[in-house]
Amino acid sequence: MTVQELNSIIELLTSRPQPENPPPAEMRERFEKLATFLPTPGDARTEAVDAGGVPGEWVSAPGANQDRAVLFLHGGGYVIGSINTHRTLAYNLSKAADARILLIDYRLAPENPFPAAVDDAVAAYKWILGQGFKPGDIAVAGDSAGGGLTMALLLALRDAGVEPPACAVPMSPWVDMEGVGESMAANHDIDPMVQKPGLDRMAGMYLNGADARQPLASPIHADLTGLPPLLIQVGTRETLVDDARRLHRKALADGVQSSLEEAGGMIHVWHLFAPMLSEGREAIDRAGLFIRTRAGA
Repeated sequence: MTVQELNSIIELLTSRPQPENPPPAEMRERFEKLATFLPTPGDARTEAVDAGGVPGEWVSAPGANQDRAVLFLHGGGYVIGSINTHRTLAYNLSKAADARILLIDYRLAPENPFPAAVDDAVAAYKWILGQGFKPGDIAVAGDSAGGGLTMALLLALRDAGVEPPACAVPMSPWVDMEGVGESMAANHDIDPMVQKPGLDRMAGMYLNGADARQPLASPIHADLTGLPPLLIQVGTRETLVDDARRLHRKALADGVQSSLEEAGGMIHVWHLFAPMLSEGREAIDRAGLFIRTRAGA
């Protein structure tokens, strides 16, 4: 990493106008525009699919193993984000994990509040099984809210008696809808992407009156017993760094194999900026190695 790389990204994020309490449609449009700064390489292989009633897209880098699959759940606070905003990240993970990546457009709040996103993730996972993949050939990954949704999916599968994937990679996971981690305040001034007021607003849209401590909404409150191995990645300047630390400790306490990687000085979901940031590429490479050694091995 160079300081210049990271500073350029922070300037990109902070120089844009930050309207107060914008409507969801405006928030989504802003995220889509950010994706234009991170174009997907032209050699990406993509295929639109109906993944059990959920719009999806297979994304593969050239030569990627088509017999190993990763279900990727995008971030965006359960309110914004799409296949389009995360296609480049999916491509980079495909290359690192030697796998094909299924991105899905799960239903978003406030139009479709909790548990719609969980239901769609479960449907997509079952669809992958229906395509002939064995659970041991599948991994699940997700960033931010998608990291929380990754954990919720694992819990929902376990509780339904569905065989889980080989492993999972929550990236900068949001797993606590109450937002009580100490880093919410401690890192407020150094995280250019996520602050508690915005998270609280998105949590309200997603929960729509549901209990914020409900395990499928806030997996930090779940019994994690029986879940597959986890690799949790987080940056040290994130307001959500304590979510990752608490999730790791809870997983270990419940007997789950869990590794926590804290990237010094990194911002929320720095993986997105891999085309511009060497630390992003390195984090994706480590996630890919974790997946390769466990899924389809």
